[in-house]
Amino acid sequence: MPKHFFLGQASHFTARERLNRLFTIGTKKSQRELCDLLIKRYGGDKDHVALTKNGRTALAIALKTALEPGSKVVVNGFTCYAVLEALQAAKMTPVFADVNPETLHYDDKILGDLLKKHKDIKGIIIQNTLGMPVDIEKIEKLTAKNQIKIFEDMAHCTGVHYQDGREVGTVGVAAALSFGKEKSLDAAAGGAVIIRDINLPAIKAPTKRSRFADTFRARLYPSFCAIYRALARVKLETLWMGFLIKTHQVERSANNKLDFNRRPPRFVAKIILGQFRWLPKDRKPIRKFVYVKNRDDLLAKLKRKGYHFDGFWFETPIAPERFYKKAHFDEAACPNATRVAKEIINLPTHYDEAKLKPALKIIEEYKK
Repeated sequence: MPKHFFLGQASHFTARERLNRLFTIGTKKSQRELCDLLIKRYGGDKDHVALTKNGRTALAIALKTALEPGSKVVVNGFTCYAVLEALQAAKMTPVFADVNPETLHYDDKILGDLLKKHKDIKGIIIQNTLGMPVDIEKIEKLTAKNQIKIFEDMAHCTGVHYQDGREVGTVGVAAALSFGKEKSLDAAAGGAVIIRDINLPAIKAPTKRSRFADTFRARLYPSFCAIYRALARVKLETLWMGFLIKTHQVERSANNKLDFNRRPPRFVAKIILGQFRWLPKDRKPIRKFVYVKNRDDLLAKLKRKGYHFDGFWFETPIAPERFYKKAHFDEAACPNATRVAKEIINLPTHYDEAKLKPALKIIEEYKK
């Protein structure tokens, strides 16, 4: 029976990692240690760091702390609806920026043109899509000139460094981390916010405990994915995931609601502390990308060969697709992001490239 390969990192977890997720015990001390590590690594102080239910809550707290309600904030035109949910919760107004197709992010030229149209922009969110760092120096010059605050969304890029050597998370007025499924630090739940400017108001840290259902899902998610991987050999993986979603044992992408009052499960802090210890000094992107024609046909062909690459991010400019209409996204203003979403596929970086050679050969026939 041919070996199967998966885009998602959770399907790649070892048995030891799955057991660790099931039985790790976290404490208040684990949470304090994680907060101390974040302060040491990114800045701020104990009054300006907090562990949160998820990454979108962390981003909302950062925005609320540093900007006035109603402020305009630049958002990448190729992103997740969770970012918009954070802006809505913080009572901010999003301004979408088109992307450079080579980086999946806006650059200084795109940002400069946008600032000419919207002279009252107060903040920008930088997400370093898929873990590919932007040219931060050029963007930083623009923001300094226009007195605009930088917020770093680190969901994809924890441990990544910009070209000038600074680590992502050490540049902006605030940084928001996500520890959710398929993020650069993955505990299937939780997040953190660091306000680097300690002259800003202190953060009111969430105090309510995580719901049992959320803790249960976070502990079991890697095990559920291992079963998914096994069932793919007999083409029953879709039925399995559908059952998990229908019985609420797994949450669909972007369904993990923002909550300012709840903290993550304590074991998450212990897991993330361990992942920080093993972060490489020069971290590579968490996924690669390719532009293709006839994407659905390609993904189906890859799947028949054992390459399950159809769970990619951003099948619409603001993903997932079921939330797209809610985003009120202006496709005409962001033509690159609109085209990218129709033509992109993601490739995993957690496999040795030699194992992906048959897939790359197939993809070559469909490249644009």
